[in-house]
Amino acid sequence: MNFPFYIARRYLFSKKSTNAINVISMISMAGVVVATMALIIVLSVFNGFHDLVATFFTQFDPQLKVVPVEGKDAPSDDPVLTEIRQLPEVDVATESVEDMALAIYEGHQAMVTVKGVDDNFMELTHINEIVYGDGEFQLHAADLEYGTLGIRLAQDLGTGARFGNYLQVYAPRRDGQLDLSNPQDGFVVDSLISPGVVFATRQGKYDKSYILAPIGFARRLFDQQGMLTSLELRLKPGSDLEAVKKRMRSIANGKYKVLDRFEQQADTFKIMQIEKFIAYIFLTFILIVACFNIIGSLSMLIIDKREDVVTLRNLGANDRQISSIFLFEGRLIVAIGAIVGVALGLLLCWLQQRFGLVGMGGSSGMFVINAYPVSVHYQDVLLVFFTVIVVGSLAVWYPVQHFSKRLLGTTE
Repeated sequence: MNFPFYIARRYLFSKKSTNAINVISMISMAGVVVATMALIIVLSVFNGFHDLVATFFTQFDPQLKVVPVEGKDAPSDDPVLTEIRQLPEVDVATESVEDMALAIYEGHQAMVTVKGVDDNFMELTHINEIVYGDGEFQLHAADLEYGTLGIRLAQDLGTGARFGNYLQVYAPRRDGQLDLSNPQDGFVVDSLISPGVVFATRQGKYDKSYILAPIGFARRLFDQQGMLTSLELRLKPGSDLEAVKKRMRSIANGKYKVLDRFEQQADTFKIMQIEKFIAYIFLTFILIVACFNIIGSLSMLIIDKREDVVTLRNLGANDRQISSIFLFEGRLIVAIGAIVGVALGLLLCWLQQRFGLVGMGGSSGMFVINAYPVSVHYQDVLLVFFTVIVVGSLAVWYPVQHFSKRLLGTTE
């Protein structure tokens, strides 16, 4: 058995001459346990919210989205887009025209995003799973054109799920000069009627500003005849998403971007990753503070073991072996604290997943979920364990080097 490790283990679990040293050692270990447990839990909660938001996007966003690299629109008959939509793995391909406009209903107005879609939009997404009202999602019937509003936009405009009058939509003209004597002539005006439903993605980006309308309506409104702003795709079941995406990017040759669902919402997920990283940094600082207890514990232990050091030197132990004893002592405190902290953190995460111990607050049904979501990623567990070991080892090194030199110098 390693001689310094054996002595360090005896020192850790044996009773010291001064009882306060035992207490401080346990406190220092408890500090490492709590800091480690907090890191595991907080990072897992961020993962839970990340996964939760991802499930919302899958109900509205297409599986793959092809958008121009330069500008906002592209010809719908572009040979590159034609080649992409004819790939054997593509099951559904639909064109979309999307831009900003002004919506007015009975004196209420709001800036909106009009998303014009093809008739096969229902085959592309899960839109039918997120519509509410006494009708059904549809884009047009005969000469009538329907507009389906996000639920919060319907509240802001006062339309409700079914509005009886026409919803007026204004968009600036792309060509010509503005006549200041008749400002209204500078806008293209069109109208929509209600299909009797609204959609709710539970994401403010969509629910508060989006209107789903026929693509013909959007092309007239934004003067985009024969153009599209995106080609949205759904692959056949069993297709390799990454392989197909890579092939499409090769076909696009830098002219178009091919985005999966996460890349379509890159800003949202990037913000969540930044928040997670900041939480990790703050909790690491708390861990550093907790490790100061280890410094105090080791310092007192080194002073308490002066006589043992003399005995060990008389028995033939060299200075390096004696220093290693106290290094192992500190590393044992850190290692045990890290292992226990990770175990308790994983246990609490499992209990939260299983029983929802910590609720979101408020009455039931007020939030999308009733309890904080938790998702444990093994990469985070390894990161936390590595962080605790590194921070703890650095905290151990200073008092051992400083005090053991002084102690060994006085015992010669």
